[in-house]
Amino acid sequence: MGLTSRLQNQHARRMFAAALKAADPVEAVGRFFRREGGQLIVGGRRYALTSFDRVLVIGAGKAGAAMGLAVEKALGNRIGEGWINTKYGHGAALRRIHVHECGHPVPDEAGMEGARKMVALAGTAGARDLVIALISGGASALAPSPAPPITLAQKQETTKLLLACGANIHEINAIRKHISTLKGGQLARAAAPATVIALMLSDVIGDSLESIGSGPTAPDPSTFAQCLRLLDSYGIAAKVPAAVRRRLEQGASGAIAETPKTGDAAFARVQNVIVGSNTLAVDAAAATARQLGYRTMVLSTRIEGETRDVAGVHAAILKEMRAAGRPLREPACLISGGETTVTLRGNGLGGRNQEFALAAAISLAGMKDVCVLSGGTDGTDGPTDAAGAVANGGTVQLAAASGMDAGDFLARNDSYRFFDPLGLLLKPGPTRTNVMDVRILLAGVPERAVRGPKAR
Repeated sequence: MGLTSRLQNQHARRMFAAALKAADPVEAVGRFFRREGGQLIVGGRRYALTSFDRVLVIGAGKAGAAMGLAVEKALGNRIGEGWINTKYGHGAALRRIHVHECGHPVPDEAGMEGARKMVALAGTAGARDLVIALISGGASALAPSPAPPITLAQKQETTKLLLACGANIHEINAIRKHISTLKGGQLARAAAPATVIALMLSDVIGDSLESIGSGPTAPDPSTFAQCLRLLDSYGIAAKVPAAVRRRLEQGASGAIAETPKTGDAAFARVQNVIVGSNTLAVDAAAATARQLGYRTMVLSTRIEGETRDVAGVHAAILKEMRAAGRPLREPACLISGGETTVTLRGNGLGGRNQEFALAAAISLAGMKDVCVLSGGTDGTDGPTDAAGAVANGGTVQLAAASGMDAGDFLARNDSYRFFDPLGLLLKPGPTRTNVMDVRILLAGVPERAVRGPKAR
């Protein structure tokens, strides 16, 4: 690896580290949730703590433990009881709130047990109680509460089918809501008539309340009929378990009540606050890029679509910068955020960020002075221990020298095993946050970085 490639690799990793720091859940919650004497201030709204007999904390998501820590710092012993579901390896020891680790992205029995605890705790709340709900990325899978007679195994099978067919997070969540007793505003319904404050760390495009964690405290605009159409459009209507399909059909016919919509009494005393999002992470990465001397542009924080297609478009823009200085002249940095999807074609190991880096590496093969990084802010990409990967124009050739065919690995969705022996995986460990993905593209390197400090 030449000097430019080494510098670009280091710079891209520094930008990604800055993005992770900006998405820190403790700081994010602290910006919107604080105590001043006997008052709780949440997003500009004030609550007198003396008006509540009990304060209960419930929640689910990869950032749940860190968000719980922030709430404990603010309220301390004022918290009477709490329960949070989070992903295995993402927990932390809290004083007043029980942290329960469970399965993600495929829900498991531990998650279902925790979901029951949360619903039961919310159900004990009365009109003079305050329920604080902490919702972050992964909450949908981490709080499975299948509607009878649907079993957890049938919900797991449905989730696997949705993940494999290429459905986006909004579509997956719409179906999850309608085979659940917790999602789609139903947690708010369980907690009524208590006051509910939901703090949300967004991991969805557009930061829509109904999509973050499948919107357990927000009105649900999706319907049973829409869910049936989604199954048909992806060709999996005949593959999902019969109990799932039957429930959706019964709901579409009116035999089962819809999830609560806007104007429902369940939301009369609910405040939903988004405390963090992909924008904060992307902006922090961009600020670091400028400090390092790159001309910098944020393409979008709303990138979605098939991972390989999105990688191809990003690679084309990088080629244009190298060839014609558009949209930026070198040294240049382009940054994007959002969340893509992978349609599984093989049985390899990887995730959308590693697949993005591999597809981009193939498109950029042979080019000099270019670098691509794609990483998930939660620190875990798909079912792996990596957040993503970094690659450059020489990555494909480097792999070929070791007998690895990049195209073959991509065809098998085996990006993890491609990047691992090359030492190009991003492994920050569980970050206990989740605000979707950050992608960084570099062309050239700032002259001052090449000269080094002594030459300045």
